[in-house]
Amino acid sequence: MSSAQRFVIVGGGLAAAKIAEALRSMDFDGYVTLLSAEEHLPYELPPLSKEHLAGKKSLTEFTVAPAQWYRDHHIEVRLGTTVVGVDAAAKTITLPDNSTLSYDKLALATGSTPRTLPIPGAEAPNVYTLRTIEDSDTLLELFDHLSRLVIIGAGWIGLEVAAAARAAGVEVTIVEYAELPLQGVLGPEMGEVFAELHRANGVDFRFGTQVEAITFEEGAVTVANGVRLADGSTVEADAVLVAVGAHPNVELAIGAGLAVDNGVLVDERLVTSDPDIVAAGDIAAQWHPLLRKRIRVEHWANALNQPAVAAATMLGKDAVYDRLPYFFTDQYDLGMEYTGYATASDTARVVIRGDSAAREFVAFWLDANNRVLAGMNVNVWDVTDRIKELIHAAEPVDPEWLADTATSL
Repeated sequence: MSSAQRFVIVGGGLAAAKIAEALRSMDFDGYVTLLSAEEHLPYELPPLSKEHLAGKKSLTEFTVAPAQWYRDHHIEVRLGTTVVGVDAAAKTITLPDNSTLSYDKLALATGSTPRTLPIPGAEAPNVYTLRTIEDSDTLLELFDHLSRLVIIGAGWIGLEVAAAARAAGVEVTIVEYAELPLQGVLGPEMGEVFAELHRANGVDFRFGTQVEAITFEEGAVTVANGVRLADGSTVEADAVLVAVGAHPNVELAIGAGLAVDNGVLVDERLVTSDPDIVAAGDIAAQWHPLLRKRIRVEHWANALNQPAVAAATMLGKDAVYDRLPYFFTDQYDLGMEYTGYATASDTARVVIRGDSAAREFVAFWLDANNRVLAGMNVNVWDVTDRIKELIHAAEPVDPEWLADTATSL
């Protein structure tokens, strides 16, 4: 491969940094340029709602690589650079000053953006989202003097921020449209586990309700007002966190004419509808060869592991991304890992192995043929490999055997 080739990576997160790293580890000796909209070197996102928000880790501890590493590996990093557009036919990228940068291969790792609410008061001061280090810093500082926090949304971010806020002594109310936290992700059985966990730690839930408005005076959320719900009641708040999910940043892909449908459509090699462009991380709606369906997963493991396949594909090597989805969380005294992929439509039953009341168990999601689709270990460790084996086997299992802790996995 000619050393004159230029590979460009658009994105400033873990996936972008790991693509650059993988290209060099695979002996690509051409030009590598990484374009990041953020002013910071690429960093990992999980600590923003976990260790950093708990005051236990600083940015340098979860920055993917220091500046010297990029210099040593001859990777050009342009921070604070929001790409304006991609011309796939000309194979050029338009930069903020209207100059262009040509590429031979392009990797899109543009991540996602927190969703906002189309309600009155959503843009008021003291209404926050969490996606960047600045967002996390702001919340951490708020915890020092905040009395009451309302969180809209009982997903992973909402629950993790709630745990950090409660540890800091902040009163927390979570407003959620569904009947339980994480119901769309984990289903009612496991949703109840997380509901009880947070109730035991003093969180007030308002389930099955919608937010009509965030009311404020003189441009700020006030104690006298707060969050007005659909039933007419108001939850008092000093600050509001909106944690209702994220949408993939696909604007560049759309402008480039790539196929997009709830993410940038990629095959098992992470190739988009343009053979010279790959996509990885939050934006990649990938055809998964093992699951035999298209999935888009907004989790750290994808951003960590997809880049090696993306880089190999850019280099013309044979590579397929077939890892099972994986994510984790730490809330209060609960540590959890989830492996696999199960939806409400393909789950016939959930089998509990252990003591869910004591929050020390493994949960398995089974289909109608009693095949394991996913597993979640809660305060039980060193079982992830066994869970993977059960999923990969795609064979029926006896639910009673699976639930019996005396039977080895």
